[in-house]
Amino acid sequence: MIALPLAGFRILSAEQYGAGPYATQFLAQLGAEVIKIEPPHQGDTARAVGPHFLREGESVYFQSFNLNKRSLTLDLQREEGQDILRRLAAGSHAIANNMRGDLPDRLGLTYGALKEVNPALVCAHLSAYGRDNERARWPGYDYLMQAEAGFLALTGEPDTPPTRFGLSMVDFMTGTMMAIGLLAALLDAQRTGSGRDVDVDLLSSAVHQLSYPALWYLNEGDVTPRVKRSAHPSVTPSQLFRTADGWVFVMSQLPKFWTVLTTRIGRTDLAEDPRFRTPADRLASRDELTEVLDAVFSQQPTAHWVDLLNGHMPVAPVHDLPQALDSEFVRQAGMIASVVHPDREDLKVLASPIRLDGQRPPVRAAPLLGADTDAILAEIGCDDAEVARLRAEAIV
Repeated sequence: MIALPLAGFRILSAEQYGAGPYATQFLAQLGAEVIKIEPPHQGDTARAVGPHFLREGESVYFQSFNLNKRSLTLDLQREEGQDILRRLAAGSHAIANNMRGDLPDRLGLTYGALKEVNPALVCAHLSAYGRDNERARWPGYDYLMQAEAGFLALTGEPDTPPTRFGLSMVDFMTGTMMAIGLLAALLDAQRTGSGRDVDVDLLSSAVHQLSYPALWYLNEGDVTPRVKRSAHPSVTPSQLFRTADGWVFVMSQLPKFWTVLTTRIGRTDLAEDPRFRTPADRLASRDELTEVLDAVFSQQPTAHWVDLLNGHMPVAPVHDLPQALDSEFVRQAGMIASVVHPDREDLKVLASPIRLDGQRPPVRAAPLLGADTDAILAEIGCDDAEVARLRAEAIV
């Protein structure tokens, strides 16, 4: 068994859909007891996201973001629901949410609302636009942030419509940032006994990911364009090339890799060609170089070029989804795991990308809606009669 670094920490999370659950799943897999607070009856909206279900109201999608957690149904809009929340918070280390920016205050999820019951509590908030501005009440999703932060304008081929990422990367990046902020505040709370609010929002996270193109524009007025073949904006050849049976991505990010490339493909003459002699020459002649290298790479299948170049310079095959997940290397690396779910004995899930002492942490199936409600209520002192009453009144 791995000694998990967050064992013994309890984290409540009033979460739904993707970004917030993605963050707390990391914490759960690192050993924290993550109690997922869900509305009675309907639960997290992610449970109803199709097209694939384990049973009615239990989607395969939900399993992507909720491994290793416990599920508590609780109506936070009711006074008794708030009482149970405070009782839970008194014995917890952190509480997270990814609600609309105006809701944490209304639902008593802030440090100001909970510090009296637990001065060391960390309250982490993930919203679309933040909690302290004119957009606090605005709902928002990943794709909107990609649009507004300029991602769509940076992605795809030139002269085509703006293109979003194939995945909800802003959700995942923002969730990761919330986990980092929560852990930093938790570390400080352990030292000082004082908790705090931690805020991240989707739009700020998306803008932050503009990174060096942002600085190029802010300081030099340089607008990074979209480039053919998903190429690097300022280095070439660092892009897609056609092969006999598909595509390969080759990255000559450093001058030495250009030498390696021309040598291993048997075209050392290109290194002396005046059009391609220096990095600046190659950038200025990108289209001509692409045509020359396409003619070379199209003579053999992708596997041939990957075998020829891997380990010598950066190269990768361009996989479709089945190829990516059926990859022998990915499976040997342990990124595909199996869990036992009440509706499927061998449910395939993705393992944590984090390794501890060389091992990936264990995974458990995401919980059924309210699967842990009775046990969690008992842990804070509710007897069977009180639990029955709470259920009868639809508070849990």
